[in-house]
Amino acid sequence: MISLRGVTLVYPNGVRALDRIDLEIEKGTFVFLVGHSGTGKSSVLRLLYREVKPTAGTVVVDGIRVDRLRKSRVPALRRHLGVVFQDFKLLNEKTVWENVAFALQVTGAHTRDVMRQVPRVLDLVGLSHKSRMYPNELSGGEQQRTAIARALVNNPKLLLCDEPSGNLDPTNTTEIMELLLRINLKGTTVVVATHNQAVVDRMRRRVVRLDDGRIVTDEERGYYFLGLGQTQVLSG
Repeated sequence: MISLRGVTLVYPNGVRALDRIDLEIEKGTFVFLVGHSGTGKSSVLRLLYREVKPTAGTVVVDGIRVDRLRKSRVPALRRHLGVVFQDFKLLNEKTVWENVAFALQVTGAHTRDVMRQVPRVLDLVGLSHKSRMYPNELSGGEQQRTAIARALVNNPKLLLCDEPSGNLDPTNTTEIMELLLRINLKGTTVVVATHNQAVVDRMRRRVVRLDDGRIVTDEERGYYFLGLGQTQVLSG
């Protein structure tokens, strides 16, 4: 699903965000990118949805050489990805339903597809009963669920999450991470950049740790978090 080979990223201001990293992520997996601020976690995600291009190396997403992709083809790439940000990025003048539908409408989706897909994802994230509410009427966790629904409405193969629980309290953080796990178990590849070590330790998934723009550890763990006090063995 994802392949980064010899990737270096130097921003125009001279900051070396990534330094010759190699990373392979298989389809259907759940991976955490961890490390303190400035280690390169978000930069990896930006490369994957082509907000930036690498200074050197290759970036492949679902068989597409993203680093060579023409600018005119970037919107088509992003229609097959879902991206969730820490600050939600919701449209305050639109309802929950309208925020989610907008992600389909900008791609030219037919009305019947909008009417079918929006209820499906709102049900998945548990917001069917709040579809007519506006972002400022929602809790932080509900706003993040709306953002996740918007990211999922195009049925993406890959979901990229940049600090998705950064603005949430512990209870909402747990709920959002459980939601991401359920999405992953339905077959979507999920990559989460976070500095929340407690979440990482609890969920027991693959953890790629970055420091100073380099991958320093890549650990596959054998358990995943199901809920408060519940853990299931996956391997070893």
